[in-house]
Amino acid sequence: MILKNGIKPGKYSHGIYCMPVLPDFYVTHQWLRELKSTGIKTLIGVYFKINTDELVYAGKYGQNHKHIALGKAIAEIMEIKDPLGYELIIDRKIEAKEITKIKLLPQNIGWRYMPDSHNRKPCICEYCIRGTIKADRLRRKNV
Repeated sequence: MILKNGIKPGKYSHGIYCMPVLPDFYVTHQWLRELKSTGIKTLIGVYFKINTDELVYAGKYGQNHKHIALGKAIAEIMEIKDPLGYELIIDRKIEAKEITKIKLLPQNIGWRYMPDSHNRKPCICEYCIRGTIKADRLRRKNV
């Protein structure tokens, strides 16, 4: 279906969230495990190619994003010390002709709650754990 129709932004999203393919496989696919926490069992990688002059929103999750050229955003990711949590948002549909590959990915790549979440317990307030996998277990464990 994706190969035929492309990828369009969701009903409530501002665009297509993505990461460029970088030399570091982990950084490229860092969001996989976080996205799986919504209950999705298997995620795939959809690879596409767009012009490096195209404007994208770039920045770390939860922080302000800059509206810059894709090429400049990629250079920024490769230069910063800690690229975990970085994301790009393309505010248009990805056409089917721009898609180059669809690939099944290892399902245990990435961080779970946030970058550097190891050695930190997740927040168990009702807002943070609503709708998450194993929320009841977390509530019982921390009561």
